[in-house]
Amino acid sequence: MSMTLAASVETPSRFRLIAAVSIGNALEYFDLTLFTFFAVTIGKLVFPTQAPGTQILLSLGIYGTGYCARPIGGLVIGAYGDRRGRKAAVNLTLVLMALGTAMIGLTPTYEQAGLLAPFVVLAGRLLQGFSAGGETGASTTLLAESAPANERGFFASWQSASQGLAVMLGAGVVWLLSVSLSPEIMTSWGWRIPFLCGIGIVPVGLYLRRAVEETLEPATARATAPHNPVGDVVRLHWSSVLWALLGMLGANASYVILNLYMPTYGVRELGLSPASTSAAAMVGGACMLLFSPIGGVLTDRFGRKTFLVLSRVLVIVLTYPAFLLLTAAPSTAGLLLIIAVMSAIQGLGSGFFIALTENFPKNVRVTGFSSVYALGVMLSGGFGQLIVTWLIEVTGSKLAPAFYVIAIGAASLIGILNLNYRTGREETGA
Repeated sequence: MSMTLAASVETPSRFRLIAAVSIGNALEYFDLTLFTFFAVTIGKLVFPTQAPGTQILLSLGIYGTGYCARPIGGLVIGAYGDRRGRKAAVNLTLVLMALGTAMIGLTPTYEQAGLLAPFVVLAGRLLQGFSAGGETGASTTLLAESAPANERGFFASWQSASQGLAVMLGAGVVWLLSVSLSPEIMTSWGWRIPFLCGIGIVPVGLYLRRAVEETLEPATARATAPHNPVGDVVRLHWSSVLWALLGMLGANASYVILNLYMPTYGVRELGLSPASTSAAAMVGGACMLLFSPIGGVLTDRFGRKTFLVLSRVLVIVLTYPAFLLLTAAPSTAGLLLIIAVMSAIQGLGSGFFIALTENFPKNVRVTGFSSVYALGVMLSGGFGQLIVTWLIEVTGSKLAPAFYVIAIGAASLIGILNLNYRTGREETGA
C-alpha cells in the first residue's frame, strides 16, 4: 500500500483494518491465557499419578515446550511473508493456531488414553507455537505498513492492545465458568469450553481479512526479496537482531509473569480463589487494551525510545515492591490493583512493536521481526512460568518471580538503547 493510499484510509476502514489484522494475535493470547488458568487442571488430567507440585511443573513444561517451535515458525512463516506477502502469512497462522487450540480442547485424559494424553497436549502446543512464531511479525508488519508514516506507532500498538483484549476475554470466560459450574464439572469438562470457543474466531478473522490490502506489492516483492531472507537477516542485520532480541527478552518476561502467570500465582501462592484471580486478570487486560493505543500515540508524537525506556524502568523499579506487598498481605484487592498498574505501564510501552518493525528494512522485515520475537519469547517467556514456579519450590521465597523480571528487564535496557530507530521513514533496501 502506498503512502498516499494509507493516508486516505477513513475511520470505518481503519477500524476494520486494525480489527482484521489483530484478531490472529488476539486468538494466540486468548489461548495462552486459558492454558495458564487451567495449568493446574491440565496437570491433574494428564499427569494424575504425579504429586500436585510435579503436576503443575509438568503442565507448565508442556506449555513452555510450545515456545520452542516459535523460532522455527518465525523463520519459516517470516520468509513466506517476505516472499508471498504479509496477508498470506497471517491467514496461514490463523488456521494453524485454531488447529492447535482444538487439539488441546479435545485432548483425552490420562485415564482415557494413557501416555497419549500428554502427547496430544504437547502436539497442540507445538503447533500453536509454530503458528505464533510467524503471526505477530507478519500481522504487526501489515499493520505498520498500512498506516500513514505519522501513525505507525498507533497502528502497531494494537498488537499489544489485542493481547490485553485477549487476556480480558479469556479471564472473563474463566470467571463466568468458575461462578457457574462446580469445581468437579470444571475439572471434568468445563475447562474445555473456552478452548473450543476460541476456534470460532477463525471464520470471523478470515472474513474480516478479505478486505485487507496486501502491503507488499508483487512487483516489489520480486525485485527486492532476497533468495534467502534468513541468511540476509543474519549476515547483514546481525546487530539489529542482537539489540532487538535483548529488548524483546525484557518485554516478554514482564508480560508473561505479571499478566499470564499472576492468576496461577494468586491461587497457588496467595491462596486466593480462581474467580478472584481471573477478575484481576480481566482488569489487567482492560488496562492493556486502554493504555496500549495511548502509548502508540505518544510514541508517534515524542519518539519511540523515550517511552520504551520509561516503561521498562518503571516495571523494573515497581516489580519488587509489588510482590512484597502481595506476599505480606494477600488480598484480591491488592492483586487487582497491582495487575492494573503494571498492565497500564506495559501498555504505555507498546511502542516496542513499531520499534521492532522499523528495526529491519522492508525486504526482510517479517523474517527479522518474527525470528527476533519468536526467539525472545521462547528464551524469556516460554519457560518463564516453569522457572519461577521451580524457583519458588527450591528457594521457598514467593518473591522469586520479582527477581526474574527485574534481572531480565535490566539487561533488556541495553537492547532498547541500541535499537535501530527508523521512526517515520520507510526503508525498502537491504
